[in-house]
Amino acid sequence: MKPLMLITNDDGVAAKGLKELREVAREFGDVVVMAPESNASGQSHSLTTTRPLRVHEVRKEEGLEVYSCDGTPVDCVKLAVEYFCPRRPNLVLSGINHGSNSSINVLYSGTMAAAIEATTLDISAIGFSLLNHNPEADFSAGLPYVRHIIGYALEHGLPTDVALNVNIPRLEAKDIKGLRICHEAKAQWLESFEKRVDPRGIPYWWLTGKFVCDTPEEGSDEWALANGYVSVVPIHPDLTRHQVIDCLKPMTSESL
Repeated sequence: MKPLMLITNDDGVAAKGLKELREVAREFGDVVVMAPESNASGQSHSLTTTRPLRVHEVRKEEGLEVYSCDGTPVDCVKLAVEYFCPRRPNLVLSGINHGSNSSINVLYSGTMAAAIEATTLDISAIGFSLLNHNPEADFSAGLPYVRHIIGYALEHGLPTDVALNVNIPRLEAKDIKGLRICHEAKAQWLESFEKRVDPRGIPYWWLTGKFVCDTPEEGSDEWALANGYVSVVPIHPDLTRHQVIDCLKPMTSESL
């Protein structure tokens, strides 16, 4: 039986990056797509809890089913695995995102939240992102790496509770030096809200800010991307800082 891959994203079911990922995945097996009906970027791991979810069939043919959902990327994964996949997926793929999900961006990303959600269901998952926000971005230089990573995951499997966060630099194929396994760089968004006033005199605020990673260390995803490599960071849903547990043990107490 062919492998089954579930694909989602946070840019929406019509996004070019999703279509590119779908066509690569079809080289390896059957595909079910369940993606938000419109852009859901920055949704992180949010769920829809205040209304029902609605799903529409977009396309159905041999080896491919495409659905849109009016929920979040995490909604899409949960719903598709339970109701729309004909069997348990071998792999969940998310992306290809239009824009970076490296370093701290993984905390805000709907793309990566979908992949992380799959790991909570004991399904291997990979999130792909290209460092280009253009809706008509050229994905061709990164597709050989997408194909290589999917093939590796299907052949060798991934460690339990691990999703791969793959970021592809915005370079021509000849300028991409290869692939590196990395850790997240220490970076941050310096954010602020720009206050404006609408024509009725009522104030409103736009979120603004800039991404800051002054000196990415070698071995980090930001270093790899800045030096022409595809970065691959293994991530998992356990947010515990295990190294700190022992130093906090003096806080331990019986009932107060």
